[in-house]
Amino acid sequence: MNITIIGAGAWGTALAVSLAARHRVTLWARDAEQLAAMRAQRCNQRYLPSVTLPDNLLLSADFSAALLGADLLIVAVPTAAFRSTLHAIVQSGLCVSSCGVVWLCKGFEAETSLLPHQVAAQVLPLGLQCGVLSGPSFALEVAQGLPTALVLAATDEAFAQRIAHALHHSCLRVYASHDVVGVEVGGAVKNVMAIAAGVCDGMKLGNNARAALITRGLAEITRLGLKLGGHQETLGGLSGAGDLILTCTGDLSRNRRVGLLLAQQQGVDEILLQLGHVAEGVYAVREVHQLAQRLGVDMPISDAVYRVIYEHVPAAEMVATLLNRTANLEFAQ
Repeated sequence: MNITIIGAGAWGTALAVSLAARHRVTLWARDAEQLAAMRAQRCNQRYLPSVTLPDNLLLSADFSAALLGADLLIVAVPTAAFRSTLHAIVQSGLCVSSCGVVWLCKGFEAETSLLPHQVAAQVLPLGLQCGVLSGPSFALEVAQGLPTALVLAATDEAFAQRIAHALHHSCLRVYASHDVVGVEVGGAVKNVMAIAAGVCDGMKLGNNARAALITRGLAEITRLGLKLGGHQETLGGLSGAGDLILTCTGDLSRNRRVGLLLAQQQGVDEILLQLGHVAEGVYAVREVHQLAQRLGVDMPISDAVYRVIYEHVPAAEMVATLLNRTANLEFAQ
């Protein structure tokens, strides 16, 4: 299969490395200087400096040339750039009706609070086969060939199964799903919970507190996911509980690192500058907060993270507020 991956960040590069052994893969980078350095050094020095790019991985800074002849386009850009990238694909003048489009971003579009599949529905031609690839996956581990399990979700089940089978290999296990909403909600909201988990760890509240936070965080993700039309089993699966556990506990998690630094009373702008990478949870929490209010979904952890980031409430006050909430039935609606 001819696969073009649009976006040479950490995740796009990692997936390109992972898939290059089985497919003809082209990795497109917006920055021509970055691409020239990647060609010369055979690594992505900015995002994955320790990973050598396979000799057969094609690198391109020419957008139209990268799309030409592709059987599958994988869009590996942040949520903020997703709509503009889809528009660029459509406006390229190339016929994309014969190829599929899969995206990797995990979040809600700013201002509209739309999930990626809703953005895609507004931009891509009607009837184009498309879906989302998500699940517990640190880019570095995927690039290193360590075992990883993901979910490929599409409303067209045949497309989901075909692409899942194509991407599947010995180190990358890909399951098919038809629950696009559940997969996307799990991937987006777990980043918010990871910020909260980072605050918890940064304040040294202990393993008991972190376990409670993750569990109650999953309850929040599930409430919102079900309200938006997702399925319970999806939210308890790889793209929900699995991704949540990884992001809340793993040292490679950008969003958890945001929480760790918030616990040290650093400002968000300073934190993001220090990270040098996109931390989707910082932007997703604003949309999650608005959605929860509009839909009447109880999401106290998400609300607390929102207040710390956008209302500048000290992290210690956030924790105190959560701990002093009135006790209730565990599974109260």
